[in-house]
Formats: sequence, C-alpha cells, structure tokens
Amino acid sequence: MARVPRPVRSALSALTLAGVLATTAVGCTSSDAPQGADGSAPSSQAPSGKVVPPEPHVGFDYQIGGPYTPPSGVGAVSRDRTVKPAAGLYNICYVNAFQAQPDATAWWQTNHPDLLLRNTTGDLVMDEDWGEALLDISTPAKRERLAAIVGEWIDGCATDGYQAVEADNLDSYERSDGRLTPEHDLAFARLLVDRAHAAGLAIGQKNAPDLAKRGRSLGFDFAVAEECGQYEECGPYATAFDNRVFVIEYETAGLDAACGTWGDTLSVVLRDPDVRPAGKRGHVRRTC
Repeated sequence: MARVPRPVRSALSALTLAGVLATTAVGCTSSDAPQGADGSAPSSQAPSGKVVPPEPHVGFDYQIGGPYTPPSGVGAVSRDRTVKPAAGLYNICYVNAFQAQPDATAWWQTNHPDLLLRNTTGDLVMDEDWGEALLDISTPAKRERLAAIVGEWIDGCATDGYQAVEADNLDSYERSDGRLTPEHDLAFARLLVDRAHAAGLAIGQKNAPDLAKRGRSLGFDFAVAEECGQYEECGPYATAFDNRVFVIEYETAGLDAACGTWGDTLSVVLRDPDVRPAGKRGHVRRTC
C-alpha cells in the first residue's frame, strides 16, 4: 500500500516553536544539563493519577493544526501539545514521538545529534513526505535517552490538563530504509506507555494497523487511525481496542467508507489535510 499522507501538525511559527523547544529542553541539553549514568537527563515525572481511556464512539474533532471552539456534539478533541486543552472535554495531546518536527531538526542536531537516525554516510534518515528526521530508537540506551526527552513532553501534557496523549509515528520503521524494525518501535512505545500511565494519562497508538494487537498488549489504551476507512484498515484497530478508535479521513470517499462500516461504533471525522482551524480558508470538517 502507498504511504498515506499525514497533515501538517502545527500552525505555530518557527519562532514560537523555538521558544517551546527551549522551554521543554531545560534540563536535557547536552552542554549544561545534569546527566544520569547513561548520559540521559533525569526524569521529572508528574504525579501518578487514574488513567481514564476514552469512551467508544464519542464525538470527535482533530485540531492538531490549530485550536478552535469545538463544534456541538464533540466530546473528545486532539490538539498539539503546545496549546491548551479544551474546557470540559476529553483532551488528547498530540506528540510527535518517533520523528523530529521539521522546525526542531536544528535543535536535535545541536543538542542530541546522536539520537537522530543516520545512514552509512552519516546523513539523516528522513521522512521525505514531511521533512522529518527519524529518531534513532535502535538501541536500549538511545531509547532510554529519547524516552526521557519525550517523557518531559508527556508530563507537560498532564500538567496542562490533558487526559490522554497521542504518540505519532509508531510506523516510523517503514521509513527507515531497514535500519529500524517493528520491534524497535514497540520497545520504545513501551517506555512511552509507562511514562504516560505514570503521569495519569491514557495513551493512543497512532497508525500501524499491523501492530494494533501488539500495541494493545504492551499497554496502548486506544488508537488514532488516519484514513483507515480509505484503505480498509479500521478492523484491526476496532478489534484490538474494543472500538476505542478515533478515525480521521481526508477524502470524502474515505469518510463514506468509514461511516458505512464503522459509523455506529467508532469515532469518525473528515478533516482537510492541513487540519486548518475553523474560520480559516480551506477548513473542512464533517462527520457521519
């Protein structure tokens, strides 16, 4: 199957993003941070709390391209980790856990160059569709160090009042030119699951239908699936996660397919590929 395009994940400017990264990077830079025995930054997990998974078939909106007032009937919303949750709803915090945001590549190169996946000539292994460098999760030591960094973001989601986190790019191995395997991704995912649960957050598997059963076994609480209606891939998620599945479609045909088979059981929404906020030119949102 051809690679499914993913939307632009944040409407933040490069300047704003740089400020966010500087804030989250306190305590984990390579030059002046206190280091653990393996060179990782020390953990500062949020207090544990009760993990509450989302309800099946709840009304859903996907707002990772920028927040706006959720439409009537929405009970759950996913937003980028750099913005605040929506009052009174079940909030899912978007975190790009397996790849580097395009505007963050320089930060990674400066602070943690060895945690970016490279080919035999030392060049970065890229997700060419979106200009994202893959994180190097190929060894236990690197996974631990990366989990400390991403874990700070997860803790921030809990502090901000989110109920769950969406860990994007579980399928990064598919774009690694054979340098990563599903086992690498799942091993890193287990560290993220433990970190989220320790912070009192549910955590969702993002994409990778072939890994849905294994993802559920290692502790993911729900799934976020892009275009599973379009590509007839919703079944594995629905089975593994007892219908706790948020489906985002980007084409009308995909919405029709998802609604026709799964509209009564899964949370389905059609969004424009750039997930623009309401009021912006090109904004699209429909449900079953």
